[in-house]
Amino acid sequence: MALPATLGEALLVARGRIDSVDAKVLLREASGCSAAALIGFPERELSPEAAMKYADWLARRETGEPVAHLVGSREFYGRTFRVTPDTLIPRPETELLVELSVERLKGTSKPAALDLGTGTGAIAISLALECQYAHVTAIDASHAALLVAQENARSLDAKVRFLRGSWFGPLGSERFDVIASNPPYIAANDVHLGQGDVRFEPLSALVAGSDGLDDIRHIISAAPAHLKAGAWLLLEHGYDQAERIRALFAASGFAGIQSWQDLAGVERVSGGRLDS
Repeated sequence: MALPATLGEALLVARGRIDSVDAKVLLREASGCSAAALIGFPERELSPEAAMKYADWLARRETGEPVAHLVGSREFYGRTFRVTPDTLIPRPETELLVELSVERLKGTSKPAALDLGTGTGAIAISLALECQYAHVTAIDASHAALLVAQENARSLDAKVRFLRGSWFGPLGSERFDVIASNPPYIAANDVHLGQGDVRFEPLSALVAGSDGLDDIRHIISAAPAHLKAGAWLLLEHGYDQAERIRALFAASGFAGIQSWQDLAGVERVSGGRLDS
């Protein structure tokens, strides 16, 4: 197949093969053109180098490879984060977790925040940049993921302390005003693991036991030892897990327990306050 010679031809080549939004993102990244140029100037020439890169990306996207992996980045909370196959791809629904955390940090003097299982660092870095007076710590068990997170922090000029370890393991007796986490919460036999972008993401960032709640149980039960009085634990979770997770919070003595809906109307984040 001949390589497309113009922006318009490139979008036509993708029609019926991949989602039109994905095609525009790939073409924008390959060509360096703006989104407006793709629409307003379809006759603009595409260099042979850009056409080859775009054709390669198009073929790989057709097989299911995530757009974020192809272009190497994903926007989150208005900022661009580097993404690799070693990390979970930041998703729009996780922005709710950041918003709720920021609300609670802004009511505290010199707060300390913790992001468990940081991956790309998107949550921790967003908290550090939105609340520049906060001391933010991020933990991940993956060395490769931490390298990505540290690179993102440098490129976005965010001050975050990164630690390697399993959940609360590296912290000793430290306590925080807000603990936020988007932990693994998919059941091991969930059919969605064989669909879409998650096929290309690390299983360790997705799967948590037979019901998807193993890591969440551990975090909720261990969190009180690392929360100050009146501090919050906020967790992202699956679309059908909110009720069970609220029960776990109650069993561990949390107060003010509630769940919040994402933009799709799904209960996506649940949390509770430790009063003593």
